[in-house]
Amino acid sequence: MLESMFRGIFDAETASVISVADFLLCVGCSLVIGLILAAMYMYRTRYTKSFVATLALLPAVVCVVIMMVNGNVGTGVAVAGAFSLVRFRSVPGTAKEIGVLFLAMGAGLIAGMGYLGFAFLFALILSAASMVYSRLDFGLKKAERYKTLHITIPEDLNYTDVFDEIFQKYAAVWELIQVKTTNMGSMFRLTYHLTMRQADQEKEMIDQLRCRNGNLEISVSRQESGASEL
Repeated sequence: MLESMFRGIFDAETASVISVADFLLCVGCSLVIGLILAAMYMYRTRYTKSFVATLALLPAVVCVVIMMVNGNVGTGVAVAGAFSLVRFRSVPGTAKEIGVLFLAMGAGLIAGMGYLGFAFLFALILSAASMVYSRLDFGLKKAERYKTLHITIPEDLNYTDVFDEIFQKYAAVWELIQVKTTNMGSMFRLTYHLTMRQADQEKEMIDQLRCRNGNLEISVSRQESGASEL
């Protein structure tokens, strides 16, 4: 009776059916893997409750889908299309969010194929590697040198190359990305993207810029890269 309850109505008599015990074992292991991945993501990362809850459930969802596909190529293509639609309906995320989602889907796929040991090993190794990279601030030193500079100048000052001499001394790369009038058109507000030669020379550069712009407003901030980091 129990077997017939969990048998598909379109299954042939010779089709193999996943037992309830195996199904529960795979789903249970996938949920544990999801908790491991969610804990890894929360380590030294700003997160939302909805994202980590979804991340904890995602391996189990993928695991069940893979078990139900069970070698059917046509069903597999349909599932891939459904996942694509969900992805394009979602809000774009950061590189780390997309990476951890792929990690969760990969672990769920391995568990759904029945390789539970490999699924745990995969999740543990990649979680450990991610936490080590976060602990070591992997890639942070170079990122700290990317700056956005806002500088206000009088309207009679030619901004074309007035600061190039200073930028050559303190910046490896610089680019003027925006010019905007301010204060009823009596001033210009320039926005630059800079790559500093050394992060600790920021104040020295600002002091020299103040001498050129008449001590008007200057602001420096870390360059926002969320929109283009993928």
